Amino acid sequence: MTHFQTTAQTALRAALNQAVQSMHRYPKRLAAAVAAALLSMGGGAFALATIDSNSNDVVVREILEDLALPQTTQGKQTLVAMPVVPLTLFRTTTTRSNDTAETLLKRLGLFDSAAAAYLRSNKDLHQSLLGRTGRLVSVEANGSRGLQKLTARWVNKDADNTFQRLTIERTEAGFVTRVETAPLIAVQALGSATISSSLFAATDEANIPDAVAVQLAEIFSGQIDFSRSLRKGDRLSVVYEDLQADGESMRSGKVLSTEFVSNGKSNQAVLFQDAASSKGQYYTFDGQSLRKAFLASPLEFTRMSSGYGIRVHPITKDKKAHKGIDYAAPTGTPVRTVGDGVVEFAGTQRGYGNVIEIKHRADMTTVFAHLSRIDVKKGQKVEQGDKIGAVGSTGFSTGPHLHFEFRVDGEHRDPLTLVAEGGGAQPLSASSKLMFDKTSALMRSQLTQAASVRLARAE
Repeated sequence: MTHFQTTAQTALRAALNQAVQSMHRYPKRLAAAVAAALLSMGGGAFALATIDSNSNDVVVREILEDLALPQTTQGKQTLVAMPVVPLTLFRTTTTRSNDTAETLLKRLGLFDSAAAAYLRSNKDLHQSLLGRTGRLVSVEANGSRGLQKLTARWVNKDADNTFQRLTIERTEAGFVTRVETAPLIAVQALGSATISSSLFAATDEANIPDAVAVQLAEIFSGQIDFSRSLRKGDRLSVVYEDLQADGESMRSGKVLSTEFVSNGKSNQAVLFQDAASSKGQYYTFDGQSLRKAFLASPLEFTRMSSGYGIRVHPITKDKKAHKGIDYAAPTGTPVRTVGDGVVEFAGTQRGYGNVIEIKHRADMTTVFAHLSRIDVKKGQKVEQGDKIGAVGSTGFSTGPHLHFEFRVDGEHRDPLTLVAEGGGAQPLSASSKLMFDKTSALMRSQLTQAASVRLARAE
């Protein structure tokens, strides 16, 4: 054995002895460190390299030696125990119409008789969750499957900007319940889709909410016939509001911007509120308003059941001119005015049942018949989109539907030409154009990101 090897072994033994003495003095500080070091060395295997004047001739020799793990001053424990972290389980489900307190807890994987008894007698739970379908419920449970906390969130009405939060929590004194109202937080969401058959089939596949698809159809109703003009391969990108409660998506809000490429033509829309306007409107990227004097339909979402022209009358069976369009829809479906105007008549007219007539500019009149409810009065001013009544089956009618007419100087016109007859809205004011250009540039960038998501998904 060379002098260098002997010296190295002596130094190593001295270092180990010093470490052992230090562990007796500071057991908690050094015991874990030394144990980890020993384990990482393979249970006591050390390699020493002999380096002499000839660096090309390196001799490696291995020395094995068993080392006893020293004890602490108490003579028993050598490693510091880690603190025990309580186990918490998180689970979610949606409510069903036939839920009871027991079935709800069971579906969440909880077996807690005390919690079940409390929930059975909880009025807030019964009013908010039990008997209601589709409300999301989340719970926190302990390792014994006991309820620690239950939380549910919901929106009472589709148009609400607030949500309700129900919290049931276990405390040292027992369970406590809180019901709170809080504002929904609007977060921007991106979506894109490619048409294969219909608008709604495409948005369903892309997980874009139905309410957003309906808005898209409304925004571009003057440019695109979504029932007949769509082609396979048409594509859309959209930025819209996702209204959230504590980070949980509750409903969709307004469409902020969108681009719809149909038959090779790009149609754009950006939501912007002009300083001279009380409401936000949609504009093209270059600032041209998309607002028409008349909406394309008196119902927000429906299907056409009878077109304009000659038809067989459903009751008399006679062939006669049908001077309007019939929209089939359930009783109670809201009916809206298609343009600004003044209510000229609101009451009952023989075969029309409950009917409303609205006078617009340039001697244009729209008629809404067979209503189940009238919500306006003669002489009342109405603005485009205002709810004026509800679909019904009054008068000569075989079922619930809306009969809609368009007249110019008292003569019937095809309601499908209503949008073309009406013209457009005023352009942006000069004072708002600079702010609009900034908004438009930002929305262009976001729509590009939305389109890139679609392309990445396709690849």
